[in-house]
Order: sequence, then structure tokens, then C-alpha cells
Amino acid sequence: MAKLVSGTYGEALFQLAVEEKKEDQFLEEVQTLQKILEENPEFSNLLNHPKIGKEEKIEVLKNVFENNFSPELTGFFVLILQKDRYGDTEGILDFFVNKMKEHKGIGTAYVTTAVSLRDNQKKEIEEKLLQTTGYKQMEMNYDEDAALIGGMIIRIGDRVVDSSIRTKLERLTKELSDLQIG
Repeated sequence: MAKLVSGTYGEALFQLAVEEKKEDQFLEEVQTLQKILEENPEFSNLLNHPKIGKEEKIEVLKNVFENNFSPELTGFFVLILQKDRYGDTEGILDFFVNKMKEHKGIGTAYVTTAVSLRDNQKKEIEEKLLQTTGYKQMEMNYDEDAALIGGMIIRIGDRVVDSSIRTKLERLTKELSDLQIG
């Protein structure tokens, strides 16, 4: 149910951004809002508190948003509060950001390697991903996991390419254990 709500409201916000021709502005504002909410969980706790009236929550939201965000985004979040959907805010914002990045041709890649990569290796990986995925731009996220032994794992959305030595050894071990020596 939460995914349905996030998708419905996230899609509505996306359509509003496109109709108003404010895709870049909304994306920047929403990413700023995500950061603010992440760094200030007490704000979300306040707006989710069952003993605080809806009118008070809307007043707080307007006071915080009106001078910092566009009137459209402020109105959107007032609507979310009015519909008692503030608890779905994180999912709504995530849906919107992902949809907007897709719309703008921006991919997000998560690359895990056994050792730290040099800058020229990172650039090479990014260029190869741009060639093979069709994205115009890539947001690259790098992580290290010594347990991989060697190779790398690349995840873009729900696609995963695992060329780690660990996985290859696990497959080989499974194949060897499946062999019936007789």
C-alpha cells in the first residue's frame, strides 16, 4: 500500500514539475528537502505526532516552507498533510527523484570493489556505463568490500553485474560439490 501511495503522490509531483516546466527547480528543492528531513528527524516526528492538530501542523509546515521552497512544493506538502499522508513523505520524495532522474537521463550506479579505485579507473567505469546503458549522465557511488577478493559488483536500478572473485569461487565450489564422484 505504501508503494502505491508513494507512486501516486510522487507521480503527481512529477507531473506538476513537468507541466510548470520546473523540473530542475523541483528536483533541487526535493533533494534539499530530503537532506533537511534526514538531518532533522524531529521535524518529521512533529508532523507525524498524533496529538498535534492538523491545522497546527500545516501552520508549522507553511512557516518552514514558504520562504525556502516554491509555492507549488509548499502547497503539495500542505495537501499531503491534509490527506494524512505525511508518513509516506520519504517514499514520495524518493519516487519523485528517481522518476525525475529517469526523465532527465540520469542513471545511478553503485560500484563495489575489493580495493580502492584510482580516479582514472573510476572515469573509465563511468564512461563504459554511459556507453552501455544509454544514460546521458551517471551518478557514481563507490564502495569497498575486501571480501570480494577481486573484481567488482555494479548495480544500476534492479540490474546487477557481479564479476567478483568471491562469486566466481562460490559458483565453482557449488559446481564441484554438485559433481557426483563415483
